[in-house]
Amino acid sequence: FRNYANFKGRAQRKAYWMFLLFHLIAAFLIGIIDAAAGTFDEVSGLGFFGALYLLASFIPNLALTVRRLHDIGRSGWWILIAGLPLIGIIVLFIFSVLDSTPGENEYGPNPKGVAG
Repeated sequence: FRNYANFKGRAQRKAYWMFLLFHLIAAFLIGIIDAAAGTFDEVSGLGFFGALYLLASFIPNLALTVRRLHDIGRSGWWILIAGLPLIGIIVLFIFSVLDSTPGENEYGPNPKGVAG
C-alpha cells in the first residue's frame, strides 16, 4: 500500500502478478457479495460494490502497471497500447512476463537488487 499511487520507480514481476492475483480474488468475492445483495446488473456486468472496488483499485493498478513497464525499460506510456483491440492486451501481457532489466535503468535501481 505504500506505493498506492506511485508512478515512479520499478516493480518486479512477482509484485505485479501477486497484486493481480489479489485483485482477481477480491473481484470474484465482491461479485458474490453483489449477487447476494441483489445489486449486480447483468447488462453492465457490475454491481454497486464491484463499481466501488473498481474505482478504488483503478489508480493502484495503473501505477503498478506503469512501474512494471519501467522495470523492463519501457516508458509508462506503453500502457496506452491496451487501447488496441486484442493486440494491445497481448503486447502488455508479453511485457508483464519479461524479466527485469538487469542493474539500474533510467527509472531506478533493480527491485531484485541484482547488479547488471
